[in-house]
Amino acid sequence: MEAGIAAFLVRYRLGLMLAALVALLAILFGARDLWFESSYRIFFAADDPYLVAYDDVENAYTKADNVVFIVAPHDGEIFKRETLRALRELTDAGWTIPRSIRVDSITNFQHSVADGDDLIVNDLVPDPDTLSDTQIQALQRTALGEPALVRSLLSDRAHVASVNVRLEMPGASRETTNANKEVMTAARVIRDQFEQRYPDLRIHLSGQVAVNQAFNELSEHDAVTLVPAMFIAVILLVGLFLRSAAATVTTAVVIVFSILATVGVLGWLGMQINQINVSAPVIILTLAVSDCVHLLVFYLNELRSGSQKLEAMRHTIEVNVVPVFLTSLTTAIGFFSLNTSDSPPFRELGTVVGIGVFGAMLFTLAVLPGLMLLLPARARTQSRFQQFNLAGLADIVLRHHRGYALGALGMAAILIAFAPRNQLNDDTVEYFNPALEIRQSIDFIQANLTGVDSITYSLSAGESGGINEPTYLKKVEAFKQWLEQQPGVTHVSSFVDVVRRLNRNLHADDPAFDRIPDDRETIAQYVLLYELSLPQGLDLNDSINFDKSATRLSVNIANMASRELIAFERSAAQWLEQNAPEFEAHGSSVSVMFAHIGQNNIVSMLKGSALALLLIAVTLIVALRSFKFGLLSLLPNAFPAGMAYGVWAVLNGQVNLAAAAVFSITLGIVVDNTIHFLSKYLYARRSRGFAPTDAIRYAFSTVGAALLVTTAALSLGFLILATSNFDVNATMGLLTAMVIGIALVFDLLFLPGLLMHFDRDPSAPAGSSSTASTTDM
Repeated sequence: MEAGIAAFLVRYRLGLMLAALVALLAILFGARDLWFESSYRIFFAADDPYLVAYDDVENAYTKADNVVFIVAPHDGEIFKRETLRALRELTDAGWTIPRSIRVDSITNFQHSVADGDDLIVNDLVPDPDTLSDTQIQALQRTALGEPALVRSLLSDRAHVASVNVRLEMPGASRETTNANKEVMTAARVIRDQFEQRYPDLRIHLSGQVAVNQAFNELSEHDAVTLVPAMFIAVILLVGLFLRSAAATVTTAVVIVFSILATVGVLGWLGMQINQINVSAPVIILTLAVSDCVHLLVFYLNELRSGSQKLEAMRHTIEVNVVPVFLTSLTTAIGFFSLNTSDSPPFRELGTVVGIGVFGAMLFTLAVLPGLMLLLPARARTQSRFQQFNLAGLADIVLRHHRGYALGALGMAAILIAFAPRNQLNDDTVEYFNPALEIRQSIDFIQANLTGVDSITYSLSAGESGGINEPTYLKKVEAFKQWLEQQPGVTHVSSFVDVVRRLNRNLHADDPAFDRIPDDRETIAQYVLLYELSLPQGLDLNDSINFDKSATRLSVNIANMASRELIAFERSAAQWLEQNAPEFEAHGSSVSVMFAHIGQNNIVSMLKGSALALLLIAVTLIVALRSFKFGLLSLLPNAFPAGMAYGVWAVLNGQVNLAAAAVFSITLGIVVDNTIHFLSKYLYARRSRGFAPTDAIRYAFSTVGAALLVTTAALSLGFLILATSNFDVNATMGLLTAMVIGIALVFDLLFLPGLLMHFDRDPSAPAGSSSTASTTDM
């Protein structure tokens, strides 16, 4: 079969090249409508219970999508005439941002005071130019005494303030991406104008829309920088190793075909480019190189041995077509197992790369033979590196195979023991590199204003107008007080604060009446009076729903690891179950969603990895026609991922959403080296009758150098991915590169020992080894 395939590919090479080009153009047509999808929502399935709960809250109250201006005077004093003027102007400018529906700041905070029997509601800060220094100082005392402001719109030291612009954004769609760009473009213009007009102010930008736009910009940046960087690096590496211009050009053509096809597949599958699947072209690039290098190394060796080009190509394909197909199949299985992930972008990445792997294989077999035979090519003498790999390393490993195998096992045991020390910490803040503007803004907020993690509760009163019931409000207040006592909580906002303030106001601002009134009618009258006094756009819809049957309570929390946030949420749920089960409330927020998706993804990916391991095992047993060698091929690949996690635990100890996917990604990749090594070993044993030691030497001589180069290319590709400013991709890239490197060491040092132990030559005396000549190899 292999000979027939080789003859077909060589005979019809020009037609296959043309067919490959036509197929590429057809596939590439699918990319015509691709766009960058910039929203945190892409990480969650539409039926994700935490996303559903979050959307329910969003639909009941004023939307939480926002862009925030954080104002930091150089002198650390917000309550100065010029700074207050800037804040008031910035608040007015916030309304000019497209899609704005509400703007909140300390200047337009609706401050209520009593005037006899009347309730007067006005902006907290009127025109600053009309205020005396004494009045400004009084305003500072008032603001610092207002629970709704402190550690929300104003720092507890009055040295930082914020202007929060709420926005009506479309759902996850192309319109969302365009809206994010439109909003952030306007916000940046406003920021730059104000910093120029008020040089003593530093203004940071944050908020959910700012985060979404940062996601989009990172995707675009990675797409235009990582792929070209990887392409240049790999071509240089291949050129230096193969020392053949024709081979280098051929590899470059196959890479370009494979990358373009991957982009086209994204479009045909109805997917859009996002922060995760943007790495697919980089991964395909590295995998395409692997196929090319194995074929080209063998082909150039055939030319060195004196074979003619046509015969050399036929023999190359005949010997390597099955290993290339098997490695593509096992790699695809590993990536397809990502479809068990709870997070859609990882499912998309698995599907696209799984298909792309087969595309790269087909392009390699269809394009490489024709192009190499068409281009003038000659094989130079082997470099010192290649000669060392062939002659030196095999003898060293065989001479001490037991020691190397046991040493590799011992090192694996030590490193794997550290792996459980890793802690999952899925936090959208940590997704961004500290050098990025959005990360610096978020860090500044957490250090100077409030926590950026949050949990929101919609607390049901059970009936329309039920929020005016004193018993209900007192339970809400008790929950609020419990939350404020919890470690890490920086601010809790609730409708209760409004009711207490109104009760105090309408009792001549007597502090003794800073409490919830005792009857429902009084509360309803106070709230109605207050609502009638509020200006348009600053109503109570951000804290009460339309029929007054529920109120929103929001908790700001200092940055927590995902496990801590989940534990906090569960403690709050337990308090509600024990003290107010009628609220029927579940905590929801973007922070909570990411905390749970990370934990859930580990469980789902473990199932997917187990399935992939089983499928790969069955594939290898069938392909290698040996139960023994099928299982032996898995043993060297059972340890590298655990060892890499152990190294990570020592160096870092924090893993994110990507960590769960690394084992599935690497399983199919690292087994490739084992397949190529075993295929040459079994070829030598079965077809040439070599003893185990000479079969191992044959494997080293024919495929050893290619293993080093493909591993270097793969590791380099994922290390370049590790330079991404998006930490999920960076972690995935670095961990994957570590696994691939460790796996090669296991193949070269551990696998020969396994073969020597489990595949002893029955004709050889115990303790002896073959000395068959290798000059014909």
